[in-house]
Amino acid sequence: MRRREGEGPPEIAGGGRGDPLPMVGQGPGPGDRELAAQRKLESRLSRIRRKVVVLSGKGGVGKSTVAVNLAISLKMAGKRVGLLDVDIHGPSVPTMLGLEGASVGGDPEALIPVDLDGLKVLSIGFLLRSADDAVIWRGPMKMQVIRQFLGDVAWGDLDWLVVDSPPGTGDEPLSVIQVAGKLDGAVIVTTPQKVAAVDVRKSITFCRKLDVPILGVVENMSGFACPRCGEVTPILRSGGGRKTAEDMQVPFLGSIPIDPAIAEACDGGRAFLRDFAASPTARILREIFRPIEALDEGVGGGAGR
Repeated sequence: MRRREGEGPPEIAGGGRGDPLPMVGQGPGPGDRELAAQRKLESRLSRIRRKVVVLSGKGGVGKSTVAVNLAISLKMAGKRVGLLDVDIHGPSVPTMLGLEGASVGGDPEALIPVDLDGLKVLSIGFLLRSADDAVIWRGPMKMQVIRQFLGDVAWGDLDWLVVDSPPGTGDEPLSVIQVAGKLDGAVIVTTPQKVAAVDVRKSITFCRKLDVPILGVVENMSGFACPRCGEVTPILRSGGGRKTAEDMQVPFLGSIPIDPAIAEACDGGRAFLRDFAASPTARILREIFRPIEALDEGVGGGAGR
């Protein structure tokens, strides 16, 4: 279909309308330049000790909430952390961290991630002219941008890079796994209902086919946490995530209740785990993340396959 003037994806810094960022290595002489670009990618990735991707089978299950709070938890533990939002069509990280309107820095050699109290954050949302702009790209364009987000960004030395992937098993998670090289594992988020848990099985199979270790399944929205007393009441069917994990023989990391404070934090651009650290739900999250953080100490139950 022909695109008329004024339509299509927003202009991204350094590129034309609908074009990805200009990659190092574009232009004539692709052999040498592509080799140089690959070496640059490998050089940047070599400075990142651990890479974890957060996946879900369906949208709306709280995957970005888990990814953001995992990154915050690691940062609070004294780690050097980057958070990469590769949800090209629906980036949530800028809103959840109060970074709407923020923009990346850069020079001809690299983009500079947004710095949030030492947490390095990158999202397509930082490159849009307006929050209302839609990115209308097919798979190859998305893969090229994800490659740039890993290879043309000055992440520096990181202990952890947490990647927030869009739901499903399509272009974005596949591109991350293909470009990022060896991942330390995947965290898969679901809600308790069967309609969501069924798709978790697909995410687990996806990881197994691509040889990505599965750090565990997280069941979100598992019961309602009373904001007055903290008691958790099951208002939805529960246990779907745990049963799926058991059936597929992967670790079950835990259940997160529906907590109004989480919604308040996300909508207000506040890090829940930091600003509501004393809440019962924050304690639950810390327990869920403990086996992941323990990878640095070489302890814990490890990942499933």
